[in-house]
Amino acid sequence: MIPRKLSGAILKFSKKYPVVSVTGPRQSGKTTLVRSLFPEHKYLSLENPETRSIALTDPKSIFDRKDQLFILDEIQHVPELLSYIQVISDEQKTSGQFILTGSQSLLLSEKISQTLAGRTAILKLLPFSLSEINKLDQVSDFSYEDYIYNGFFPRIYDQNITPEEFYPFYIETYVQRDVRAIQNVRDLNTFSNFIRLCAGRTGQLIDYSSLAKDTGVSVSTIKGWISILEAGYIIFLLYPYYRNYGKRIIKSPKIYFTDPGLVSFLLGIKNAEQLKTHYLRGALFENLVILELLKQRYNHGIPRDIWFFRDSNHNEVDVVAENEQLQWIEIKSSRTFSPDFHNTFRFLDKNEAARKDNKSIVYGGDDTFVHKGFDIVSWRDLEKFET
Repeated sequence: MIPRKLSGAILKFSKKYPVVSVTGPRQSGKTTLVRSLFPEHKYLSLENPETRSIALTDPKSIFDRKDQLFILDEIQHVPELLSYIQVISDEQKTSGQFILTGSQSLLLSEKISQTLAGRTAILKLLPFSLSEINKLDQVSDFSYEDYIYNGFFPRIYDQNITPEEFYPFYIETYVQRDVRAIQNVRDLNTFSNFIRLCAGRTGQLIDYSSLAKDTGVSVSTIKGWISILEAGYIIFLLYPYYRNYGKRIIKSPKIYFTDPGLVSFLLGIKNAEQLKTHYLRGALFENLVILELLKQRYNHGIPRDIWFFRDSNHNEVDVVAENEQLQWIEIKSSRTFSPDFHNTFRFLDKNEAARKDNKSIVYGGDDTFVHKGFDIVSWRDLEKFET
């Protein structure tokens, strides 16, 4: 088993809260991780029909011993158990007594906020990060195109499953099971087409009207479907940074996918070589880098606190991150550094506060260095941004 960086945050919060909730996409490794960290806990999978039936009809039998330690896997299937967990945790006051997992963030977080507010830490586990798998022999000569094509789901690396074998079943399972669980989507073919249309808009501002026109449904339906993709950890939205910049900024979020291999599959990409000339190569590289920055935050159990910046004058920076100091990050897929990359930040010279902020350029080359006061960071060295 490849060690997961979220382990430290899970163990830390399990000593402070009676309940620790770990959410994330299907197949991201949640079950494997929590079972390895808490081998003494009683494990119950609520995807098992028999277990789920008992939990629904006779929940008290699940908690026959109130001092028992539990891992409850895919808790969103039986949210009614959360009320029992609340009562038991208040009575026992035992740190780490309940470890919950779930792959539907909205369903899980809504129930938790209503029932377990103040009693649980909520952590997110995405598929492998670059730093988690870059020591594997099988990726020793990977280019960033290889990572974008293969993605980061553990099963691909643990079981040597090819992307062509993994992603079709992943999407079919997601559409057939999770979508129906979150919302009763009647036309699954249209919804599947909608997911592919989203893939073609990776790194772009969401235009609900355009998506509605291309999909043949209403704008309100598209907004609901975007929420479904977020809830199932298929996509994440990156929102614009607005502080201290008045009303001249763009307000729409950008759309990205939580796994680059998944978006490559949806785009019909057949191999890593094809990515070198693909029209979305820059957007997919941007997706890869922003996703790694997001994983770094999630793996430390801290707020995501990353945005993009774009104003009405077409000034744009790919990432604005709040660390101890504001960090502006521009992303370039080119393998060759160009001094022209600096031009992105020129508009910030007019803002006195922004002049003091850190400014970095992440690019597709292998060398990390400093050029005229700017950090030029290889995509292989993204750990530099860990807080």
